[in-house]
Amino acid sequence: MSHISANDLKTKGISAIELALSNSPEAIVSVRGKDKFVVMDMAHYHYLRECELDAALAQTRADLAAGRAVQESPEAHLARLDAM
Repeated sequence: MSHISANDLKTKGISAIELALSNSPEAIVSVRGKDKFVVMDMAHYHYLRECELDAALAQTRADLAAGRAVQESPEAHLARLDAM
């Protein structure tokens, strides 16, 4: 993964990001020598977001298959929460 210093970002602007992203899909921005941020192009962000949503859906399906879900009315749900 590429690295961009905060100073390079300040002096070179968006061209520093474009250069870093030409070598890899993500780049780390370091501030005072410590990794602080990650930048990526929008297509890669959307891909990662889709992966995150697919993982959440798979986890939900596994919970349903294992019986770790409750089907109840809103009133029963609120009553169960009050009892906790």
